[in-house]
Amino acid sequence: LFPYKWYLKDGYPSKGITKNNLNVFGTFICGGGSTMGYKLAGYNHLGGVEIDKEVAKVYKLNHNPKYLFNEDIREFNKRQDLPKELYSLDLLDGSPPCSTFSMAGSREKAWGKSKQFREGQAMQTLDDLVFVYCDTIIKLQPKVFILENVKGIIQGNAKVYSKNIVKKMTEAGYEVQVFCLNAASMGVPQKRERVFFIGHKKEFSLPKLKLEFNEDAIVFRDILDENDSKETLRSAEVELWPFVKKGDKTLADACLRARGVASFFQHNLQYSEDVSYTITGSGGGQAIIYDKKRHLNNKEFYLCGTYPLDYNFKSIEPKYLIGMSVPPVMTAQISH
Repeated sequence: LFPYKWYLKDGYPSKGITKNNLNVFGTFICGGGSTMGYKLAGYNHLGGVEIDKEVAKVYKLNHNPKYLFNEDIREFNKRQDLPKELYSLDLLDGSPPCSTFSMAGSREKAWGKSKQFREGQAMQTLDDLVFVYCDTIIKLQPKVFILENVKGIIQGNAKVYSKNIVKKMTEAGYEVQVFCLNAASMGVPQKRERVFFIGHKKEFSLPKLKLEFNEDAIVFRDILDENDSKETLRSAEVELWPFVKKGDKTLADACLRARGVASFFQHNLQYSEDVSYTITGSGGGQAIIYDKKRHLNNKEFYLCGTYPLDYNFKSIEPKYLIGMSVPPVMTAQISH
């Protein structure tokens, strides 16, 4: 239903999908990964809230939203001048920044601490944003809400956050279910496990939602740009390359062999027969395509993230926005 290779110029919804006239509004909208997913699935997307000024400009350019609030979600929650239709939404969507819950991050050490998430943004604490978003849901009272986050929010000590989210929203009058889904089984050429809290107002007495996706995996060979033969290894990577063995997950294995110390953990090794690793917005390293001795190019990032090939990123690095976004096809599958 939702091909990973597509173009904005083709319009919405996706071929074979009928518009459903349901209204959606987003928070933490970033480049609009979820926005595009809802549109592909036939929804009417009204716009959203985004703290980053430059990202908001890119969002406006590509999505032409009816409403766009370029501000902290906390400030949005204080507003008394919101349009009436935002108080009668069919669905409210939000993906609060999740770096403090990631198993690859600092986790507990970062909880409660302020952070400048990106240059140009204000300092803010990130681990409480899931609850700030809960306040947004309670303020707007949508029929349905979706809260997306990393898998780490249901692991280890972070489980308390998940339990408190469910508790808070249950007390606010919603039936809540929690799903852990892998984009690789949903028609997305990327291993990306994400948690979705999905709730609907109790007054609707709806049956339990079932989300099961078993689409065939799309391996990297299927999206590999064969026309790009330029080797792009950096000097340190060139130095370590003779120590790489097929099957290594990252350059850390080669570094350990060469120097006796493991480093370069963020330099993933991508094999053609495997599904792409998880694309992230942060991190200094990039995957190296083992057979090509080069990093992924922008076209391959677009396809991994199911972003349209004619998306205008302006001056923002595509990998950043794609890594920060829910893949459009992933959102389209869930919302459909």
